[in-house]
Amino acid sequence: QVQLVESGGGLAQPGGSLRLSCAATGNIFSLAAMGWYRQAPGKQREWVATVTNDGHTNFADSVKGRFTITIFRDNVKRTMSLQMNSLKPEDTAVYYCKYTGSYGDYWGQGTQVTVSS
Repeated sequence: QVQLVESGGGLAQPGGSLRLSCAATGNIFSLAAMGWYRQAPGKQREWVATVTNDGHTNFADSVKGRFTITIFRDNVKRTMSLQMNSLKPEDTAVYYCKYTGSYGDYWGQGTQVTVSS
């Protein structure tokens, strides 16, 4: 089992920045990749970014060049962060952390990001 705790999010103005974090504990040595997804009201959940356990990253075209993703490893947890810069109103959504490992996928509870003036 893997437990995920998300933090960060909130309200930002267009052009502003926010940082999301997701801490994974439990059977973390099964990690293959962690990622962020988001779901805006009335829309399907969409992939935002992924970081593999060895640090390779990939981004959706809509956030490329504005978002960065990192992963920090220690003996008890894996912490993934999403730095979101140059935020746009269309980035408004609930953001979900996803952990992919040998035993399956786990999802965080979601954190709200609102970009508005």
